[in-house]
Amino acid sequence: MSRVKEEIARRRTFGIVSHPDAGKTTLTEKLLLFGGAIQEAGAVKNNKIKKTATSDFMEIERQRGISVATSVMGFEYRGKKINILDTPGHQDFAEDTYRTLTAVDSVIVVIDVAKGVEAQTEKLVEVCRMRNTPIIVFINKLDREGRDAFDLLDEVETKLGLKISPLSWPIGMGQDFQGVYNMWESNLKLFTEVSKVKIADAIAIKDVNDPQINKLVGDKAAETLREEVELLDGVYDDFDPENYRKGEISPVFFGSALNNFGVEELLNCFVEIAPPPQPKDADGRLVRPEENLFSGFIFKIHANMDPKHRDRLAFMKIVSGVFERNTNYIHHRIGKNIKFSSPTAFMASKKSIVDTAYPGDIVGLHDTGSFRIGDTLTSGEVLEFKGIPSFSPEHFRFVNNADPLKAKQLNKGVDQLMDEGVAQLFTLESNQRKIIGTVGALQYEVIQYRLEHEYGAKCSYENYSAYKACWIESHDAAQLEEFSKLKYRYLARDKFNRLVFLADSSFSLSMAQQKFDKIKFHFKSEF
Repeated sequence: MSRVKEEIARRRTFGIVSHPDAGKTTLTEKLLLFGGAIQEAGAVKNNKIKKTATSDFMEIERQRGISVATSVMGFEYRGKKINILDTPGHQDFAEDTYRTLTAVDSVIVVIDVAKGVEAQTEKLVEVCRMRNTPIIVFINKLDREGRDAFDLLDEVETKLGLKISPLSWPIGMGQDFQGVYNMWESNLKLFTEVSKVKIADAIAIKDVNDPQINKLVGDKAAETLREEVELLDGVYDDFDPENYRKGEISPVFFGSALNNFGVEELLNCFVEIAPPPQPKDADGRLVRPEENLFSGFIFKIHANMDPKHRDRLAFMKIVSGVFERNTNYIHHRIGKNIKFSSPTAFMASKKSIVDTAYPGDIVGLHDTGSFRIGDTLTSGEVLEFKGIPSFSPEHFRFVNNADPLKAKQLNKGVDQLMDEGVAQLFTLESNQRKIIGTVGALQYEVIQYRLEHEYGAKCSYENYSAYKACWIESHDAAQLEEFSKLKYRYLARDKFNRLVFLADSSFSLSMAQQKFDKIKFHFKSEF
């Protein structure tokens, strides 16, 4: 087996998705802890303000206790090279998460034991299911009072549409929580709340009928466990790793990430069953990881990763071949050869320069403004990877300069933040005023904060009432001209100079669609 094939087989690139507050960032941190990538966990305080969880390295995230940008972290575990993409859980940043899901080969979905399946989780799992992305479910916060485990499994099946197979099972819950029986490794892990970080080693047992269980958890809990496991065997199919990799069955684990409990079991199973880097659809063909020629795509851009240095990083997922430092690659959209002297790999906010990277790896490329989300780099072949769209925004506001002396900084800041895909910029045809469109209202706060703290520019907003933004396409020049005259006040250009109709109401949009039948109205930018 060649070196490249070995390296590909070693890679596991996955995303962690959930509703806000389900404990996703804490789980990410504990996975890093087990991977030896960090020495101590930044304990998450109860008031949601973090001491700083390792993966939240933007100031506003620390203040609000939410992840607003996807973080990339890598570590080695049991001979595998694991890349985690921690995604924002907050729905206002869903677009960043959708794009990140194009760069992962599998997903771990975190569910809060008390709240069950929430709306944001449903949307994200739907995106995974559209692509048949393999999913592992982690039910978190077992040390708190929560819902009945069987009810939760039912909800996961009905609301998320997943066929599931529990691989671990809780012994009690909340106050009565004693530990987890792990069917995957045939062992018992007992929960002792003496220390939050150090937990007892797993106790090997033959099966659920092992009399040792009675000594460890008591007769009553042991009997309940046996009854429940028997019920599970009758209701759920046996777990088949091959079906999991096809996206047809999802294993379920129980634990408490904050108390470091059940995370190691999840990780041990994950490294064994999760798929290595997968082929990806480009226009016209499927690109396979083991191909000789290099190809990769940009799925995220982050300005000012380090506010002390004005650096922009473009995150690239390598799809095929080997990426090498100081080698020329073609940037297809602009038709230029580019080479990178300091491509970086990530361990949370620590970065290190890499000489070579393989399919499945995420590489940070220093960017002077030449990259956009969705750009493709290859060592020769003309390719464009599919499925990294911008969605129609739901909130619109004029952006005004609050400090006339800083107009240049404001324009630069808005420009760069829009390149990151934080929001979309529309310039009205009628008066050239700039409108920022976002999927969620919280993004305006983030933009305002980052403009001031990273670019030294202040902005204010005023509402612009629009119902939806639609990208316009037509082969009928006469009808397009008539539409443009009639709707001139509602027409704008996006950052890439594409024509956009900012419909003021659902009624006016449907009337326009009926009257101008030769015009296509698109609700996402990739068409």
